[in-house]
Amino acid sequence: MIKRIETGIAPSSSPINDAVRAGKHLWLVAIAEDPDTGVIVEGGIEAQARRCIQNLEIAVQAAGGTLANLVMVQIFLIDSADAAGMNAVYREFFTTQPYPVRATVVVKELLAKGLRIEITAQAVLD
Repeated sequence: MIKRIETGIAPSSSPINDAVRAGKHLWLVAIAEDPDTGVIVEGGIEAQARRCIQNLEIAVQAAGGTLANLVMVQIFLIDSADAAGMNAVYREFFTTQPYPVRATVVVKELLAKGLRIEITAQAVLD
């Protein structure tokens, strides 16, 4: 059975979920949107990466887990020059082994105007 996880980030009326659980498996997506205002954060890649990972953390916690439950992270950037800033922020949140497997992809653009990063992840929960 597939269950939508209510995170308080994506509007419940939206046809898009930011977290879905099936058994012990959790699929997540996060963008750099302030959950209080619904606005993409400004301040460059560091600010957007931080907000993205914070939103990812909110979503995994809503399902009863932590970032330590992540097994795979996919990061989408619109500029390869943003990798260093994104990596610096990523290291703030992922500090102990085992780290999730990670792939970083540079894409031409992301759908939301002003968005420099989007993250998808998979987790396994107890």
